[in-house]
Amino acid sequence: MKDVIDTVQDRVHPAAEIYLRDHTAGKLSRREFLTRTTALGVAATAAYGMLGLVAPEARAEDMTPVMGGTLKMQMSIKAQRDPRTWDWSELANACRGWLEYLVDYQRDGSLTPVLLESWEASEDAKVYTLHVRQGVTWNNGDAFTAQDVAHNITRWCDASVEGNSMASRMGSLMENDAAREGAIEVVDDHTVRLNLSAPDIALIVSMADYPAAIMHPSFNGDDPVAEPIGTGPYRPVSYEPGIGAVVERNTDHTWWNAGNGAWLDRIEFVDLGTDPAAWVAAAEAGEIDLNYQAQGDIIDIFDSIGMPRSEAVTAATIAVRFNQDSEPYNNVAVRRGLQKAVNNAVVLELGYNDLGTVAENHHVCPIHPEYAQLPPLVVDGAAARAEIEAAGFGDYEFELISIDEPWQAETCDAVAAQIRDAGINIKRTILPGATFWNDWTKYPFSATEWNMRPLGVQVLNLAYRSGVPWNETAFANAEFDALLDQANGIADADARREVMRQIEEIMQNEGVLIQPYWRSIFRNAAENVHGAEMHPTFVVDYVNYWKS
Repeated sequence: MKDVIDTVQDRVHPAAEIYLRDHTAGKLSRREFLTRTTALGVAATAAYGMLGLVAPEARAEDMTPVMGGTLKMQMSIKAQRDPRTWDWSELANACRGWLEYLVDYQRDGSLTPVLLESWEASEDAKVYTLHVRQGVTWNNGDAFTAQDVAHNITRWCDASVEGNSMASRMGSLMENDAAREGAIEVVDDHTVRLNLSAPDIALIVSMADYPAAIMHPSFNGDDPVAEPIGTGPYRPVSYEPGIGAVVERNTDHTWWNAGNGAWLDRIEFVDLGTDPAAWVAAAEAGEIDLNYQAQGDIIDIFDSIGMPRSEAVTAATIAVRFNQDSEPYNNVAVRRGLQKAVNNAVVLELGYNDLGTVAENHHVCPIHPEYAQLPPLVVDGAAARAEIEAAGFGDYEFELISIDEPWQAETCDAVAAQIRDAGINIKRTILPGATFWNDWTKYPFSATEWNMRPLGVQVLNLAYRSGVPWNETAFANAEFDALLDQANGIADADARREVMRQIEEIMQNEGVLIQPYWRSIFRNAAENVHGAEMHPTFVVDYVNYWKS
């Protein structure tokens, strides 16, 4: 069986040659080439080989991991719920010690198999064959099989579950808000075949996103900490929202990947709130070994106290968005008028210390291969004021709401200041996280951070398609949805870029959001902490961390 899988993974899908051509022509970054190619089932080593390079895991390691020790990490601890409804990476990160994924997205952009041994796509990308890893057991002793994989994908397809964002990712397998009959086929105990209704370039990549944790069939959908049946090497000891969480190695479970991780004895997550000064104080007192993420001047402070930074250049961002179900933001003239008052470059400088690149109010990033460059945005305070007055809201007081996390509050302060400078009335409201996140999809005018997704179509599917759970803008546009369906099925980056140009234009013309910048993200860690570099999608894979 292993020989067959090795042959499958070394096989080059015809579309990979297209991606290589695009990369050679400068249309596709190396990261995106690796993402797209490995998503089709090409092994990372083979994908690197196509580039004439050696995969990082094939290179000699400078240091050998050391077993043992406790790692203490600053991170927000939020109330748990069904993983398919997770809407923050921290929820997943705390559980990664026992809940594993079918595939992982790596820092270099490649996808690597975890609970799958390999996968392959048909030439038309409408049939995916998943080869389930053999020899894996759940920590209750049950064997892990293809039936478990099928069970999880079926769960993801259940759009009747409130907040299930995985259904937004599984549309090509669904019909009538559930898995389509015949879409998920168990071939044998270690093979699952997925029969798509249309090509979907994001399908496998979506299985690496943080809500795609693989659950035991007995899970009842409430709390993965209270029901910690998983395949990974750790188990939870405690979990207190707003306080912290503790995970330790599970000595009663034989992990399928023993010897290739689970170096630490214990991981302690410490919730220190949103004030970075508390994070620094904890680091200086030896109470934490690393932070979850750092922004602005705090990065330099951590550097100076012996916790050097690591950086990831990403498509992570902040969306200062209008909810079109709320007046007056159901008026496109109001939305476009407010956009016109804001210079995104100024917001990047004042709100995020210029640690990123300017964005263009359409949530497609230049690092995505299908990104289409549009004419520069028009910034004109006088015209913005005139448009607001013409819409009948010259005397209206707008309100921009944000969380109290400094970089997000400062970003919104910069947005509001420019709107105010244009002669438009606006007030700022800053809420503590515990209050803000209760209704984050419902505020009329507010800001939320968005993680990077490897493909340009992914966040558009999650956040702007009509009626999906994470659509905080309440944007609903049939033409946009149809174009997005089309883009999801186009393998060639040039052809997809032409469709994406139309999508970006719709986003701008409809004034969906003020999206000021794409941000680089940073993590600081003590010098004796290894393997914990900042991940582009905020993954905290502590199974691979160790201390010297």
